[in-house]
Amino acid sequence: MAPKLDTETSRLDDAARAGWLYYVAGNTQDEIARKLGVSRQSAQRLVSLAVSEKLIKVRLDHPIARCMELSAELKSRYGLQMCEVVPSDPDAPFSMVGVAEAAAAELERQLKVETPQVITLGTGRALRAMVDQVPILNCPQHKIVSLLGNMMSDGSASAYNVVIRLADRINARHYPMPLPVFAGSREERSLLHDQPPVRNILGLTEQASATFVGIGNMGETAPLYVDGFISEAEMRDLLKAGAMGEITSWVYDSNGKLIEGLTNDRVASAPLRPDADHPVTGIAAGKQKIPAILGALKGRLINGLVTNEATAELLLTA
Repeated sequence: MAPKLDTETSRLDDAARAGWLYYVAGNTQDEIARKLGVSRQSAQRLVSLAVSEKLIKVRLDHPIARCMELSAELKSRYGLQMCEVVPSDPDAPFSMVGVAEAAAAELERQLKVETPQVITLGTGRALRAMVDQVPILNCPQHKIVSLLGNMMSDGSASAYNVVIRLADRINARHYPMPLPVFAGSREERSLLHDQPPVRNILGLTEQASATFVGIGNMGETAPLYVDGFISEAEMRDLLKAGAMGEITSWVYDSNGKLIEGLTNDRVASAPLRPDADHPVTGIAAGKQKIPAILGALKGRLINGLVTNEATAELLLTA
């Protein structure tokens, strides 16, 4: 009778051969069984043993592997519920190419839930790109709700409101916020929010099953400034107060804390709630957005992130 140690060594040798044939040579389990002279079930067990005994170390040699590593590190560092990192285009590392598609896939997962959902949305270029990638669906059970108004102070419509655009694609009830992005004063905002249709929409935002928002940067390229919602003087005042980013026009500092006063006294959006009890996915990429994304992560204004590889690298080294 062979000593137990020799038997165990022989079995590990067989497992190593089976593992090599399967993971390196690309053999099927039937082929491994034939080459080793064992049954298919024995070949399967040998491959499993090679993995359980750590005889096989798998290295995924593909750009997506680095994206998965970045995603896992961001989730761990900031306590995110989800994080999707897509590969960056080497010629345009901060392009939104791929980000919109990944965000659309996450939104589609929410939309395919059969039970009624309240999906709340911000506005902006990233969200419009996301919505344009959502396939035609039939979701009459869901409600699509805007978190903020879509009007300038003169009554003209914003080009980046997405609620109606999405509702048309998925056949869902939708609730655009019939308000300007900024009220004329804090008192005017209170009057606007007291209107029955607005009260109903604000109530729906509190019932959100999932939320998707863009993350805006500050400075001369800030969407709030470029799109004409705030003046140059207002932007200067916000920067002087420590502003780093904005979500649904609520402006916050490097730690995700809302700036006191200034434009936040007049923003008519639904309240921004840290540590939300439902998925709040931020969609953003670009070097200029790093401080804004970091602020949102630190302040737990979002608990999910869709971005690209180049942005993720900077977030982890900033």
